[in-house]
Amino acid sequence: MDRRHPRGLAQREPDLDTRTGMTVEVWWARIDQARDEFAADLDDVERGRLAAYVHADDRKRFLLGCTMVRRLLAARFSLPAASIRLDRTCPRCGKPHGKVRADGVELSVTHAGDLVGVAIGDRPVGIDVEKLDPHLDVDGLAKVALTPEEIDELSRHAETERVRAFLTYWTRREAAVKATGEGLPAKPRKITAGIQIEDLDVDPDHVAALAVVSAEPPVVRTFRFGSDPRR
Repeated sequence: MDRRHPRGLAQREPDLDTRTGMTVEVWWARIDQARDEFAADLDDVERGRLAAYVHADDRKRFLLGCTMVRRLLAARFSLPAASIRLDRTCPRCGKPHGKVRADGVELSVTHAGDLVGVAIGDRPVGIDVEKLDPHLDVDGLAKVALTPEEIDELSRHAETERVRAFLTYWTRREAAVKATGEGLPAKPRKITAGIQIEDLDVDPDHVAALAVVSAEPPVVRTFRFGSDPRR
């Protein structure tokens, strides 16, 4: 594998949007794109975390998330993927499981079900994806995760749409928390002003949202992360 050309794995979809303004890139991949050889570009901390995962799909999600961040930043900064310096230090406990950070860019990573997503921008960003689960205890979760106004809105949805509606609220809140780095409040509250929220159309089996700390809505450009590392 030629690490001097990290763009080989990142393939852009046709982009016909001519809007101008603050741009956030959102990249999606599926876990079947993970390859064992991707681990060669990880640092010691990442390899340790990778080895600690028990389930194969969890390993794939983590490995693919690391690879996406490294190769996308390598392409952006014209550096080898293995040389990208990433910091995941948790500000609360000091362990390496916090939001990923890198100099000169704002990042957020998410994964659930079959998908791994990465958001890249110049302002603090947060991205969240959840897999639709028809057996989700919507009413029980809504009581602890949503505001009274959101619970009222949720009650107006048809039974067949309640899971998707709940996860729409949830992913928006999770994305906002990731963007601000504040953590989930003990009591749910409305998403504050100054945070732009965008619902993301991923696929019929997942719900996703993007949050950006900005006074103006971002231009969101969505790309597919390629599956062939040799290209």
